[in-house]
Amino acid sequence: MGKVIAIANQKGGVGKTTTAVNLAACLGVLEKKVLLIDADPQANATSGLGLDTDTVEIGTYRILESADLIQEAILPTNSPNLDIIPAHIDLVAVEIELVDASKREYRMQKAISAIRDQYDYIILDCAPSLGLLTLNALTAADSVIIPIQCEYFALEGLGKLLNTIKSVQRIHNASLDIEGLLLTMYDSRLRLSNQVVDEVQKHFKDMVFDTIIQRNVRLGEAPSFGESIITYDASSVGANNYLSLAEELIRKNS
Repeated sequence: MGKVIAIANQKGGVGKTTTAVNLAACLGVLEKKVLLIDADPQANATSGLGLDTDTVEIGTYRILESADLIQEAILPTNSPNLDIIPAHIDLVAVEIELVDASKREYRMQKAISAIRDQYDYIILDCAPSLGLLTLNALTAADSVIIPIQCEYFALEGLGKLLNTIKSVQRIHNASLDIEGLLLTMYDSRLRLSNQVVDEVQKHFKDMVFDTIIQRNVRLGEAPSFGESIITYDASSVGANNYLSLAEELIRKNS
């Protein structure tokens, strides 16, 4: 049975989508069968893997409306062993349309249950909020990876997210685990980056991934070509970082 991992942080610009896309692609390169579900209305994971969001007919929005459509929503990507369920801007309507729906927090969980045996890993790219979409992802997930940017406001809002995770564990998903905190956008030349790393490692200890994602120009370029870092530039620092993260994740779950 595939492991479902949400990539979540309500703070924007911390590397959630970059991590979701590149971790998924690197797991695929390491011969794991992977499904990436784009659960963010901005649909950056979808466009970042070369799909035109305007042509999406059945995506995350439709499977939250009707779980039976999930098989039809899965599309192949140009990355080995990696499929995607794309998103479209219509996903913003979910928060309003499901407001009175029964068991609305379990829609994603129900949809995924039909296909999780087909994959080794299912990665959920969450929206930068703690709304219904993120709640659906956390309820469906076995664990959550929390990207933390190595900058001044890195820990701002982390307590709020951890409280949300505790609430989800208590009310909706008792088995939800924290897979790890992932330090991103690290620049070894900056004293501030090193201070944030020290602070996070000191407070959270074993919860922090050994792998640190360094700030890398190629990581920023890859999405504009509709590629993951591993297909765009496999020799780059960013590709090495995410391959290292994928290997660490596989070791933790072996």
